[in-house]
Amino acid sequence: MPSHAPQKNWLTHAGSFLIVASLVLFLATFFPVLREEVAYRFEQDTIPPVLTKTEQAAKGETGAEEVLVPVDEDFGIVIPKIRANAKVVADVDWQDSARYQRALQEGVAHAKGTAKPGESGNIFLFSHSGVDFYEAARYNAVFYLMNKLSAGDEIELFYQGVRYGYRVKEVKIVGAEETGYITGPGRGKTLTLMTCWPAGTTLKRLVVIAEQKEN
Repeated sequence: MPSHAPQKNWLTHAGSFLIVASLVLFLATFFPVLREEVAYRFEQDTIPPVLTKTEQAAKGETGAEEVLVPVDEDFGIVIPKIRANAKVVADVDWQDSARYQRALQEGVAHAKGTAKPGESGNIFLFSHSGVDFYEAARYNAVFYLMNKLSAGDEIELFYQGVRYGYRVKEVKIVGAEETGYITGPGRGKTLTLMTCWPAGTTLKRLVVIAEQKEN
């Protein structure tokens, strides 16, 4: 009788390979999320101050105290609680996938047609949370921990060298098809941040709504 041992061995090896490949894919997809979560747990007891390069130089910081220096004061965002710090790419067509994917390789995208800091209306910023490790490396993933924000938390925007402060009013999860948040509530000076949710997927959207603080 012919032996089926070679076939069984092949099937065993194939099964083992698929299991290992699945584990590697899972880890690659969620490693950036896990890394940020672990870092946040160790850092959540302290919120570093935000200093411009000029302020840092004036204070003579030596590096002993953690501070957040905006990476771009021409148009940038800093969220101290989650240590997000990124350039903002202005006037990105959110309906043009190729355009916004290129923008997200540089930083967070500002939706074309929405307000800019200092103007009345809603500023809409969006970012991928990364659907896998490859995209997390290509696309900016600074909003991984946006779900940690709550009412009262601070957000700083920098635009043309001027600093604008915002305070979180609401955090919610919405359907991927909901686009009404781009225009905002229609009054005052507001900021809306949006990213994919859960992190590492594109199932829903996590939205943070903030209002500009009075000077």
